[in-house]
Amino acid sequence: MRYSKWIVALVILLNTGFAGAVLFVFLRVGSEPTTLVAAWFGFTTVELWTLAGITKAKVIQGGEINANPRDGV
Repeated sequence: MRYSKWIVALVILLNTGFAGAVLFVFLRVGSEPTTLVAAWFGFTTVELWTLAGITKAKVIQGGEINANPRDGV
């Protein structure tokens, strides 16, 4: 699996875990950490957007995204 696919899967997993933790804190305390939520999802959105930009630049350059470097392609 490509490195970028691992990053996307990890971000989705971390976002799900973070949302669950925020819901648990909200259940216990009764208030939502609004600034932390905005910062977290802002950070992960920028990471994914940057990764998409890198992938798009590779495609535009003509780099084959699915090429295996060991195949001699």
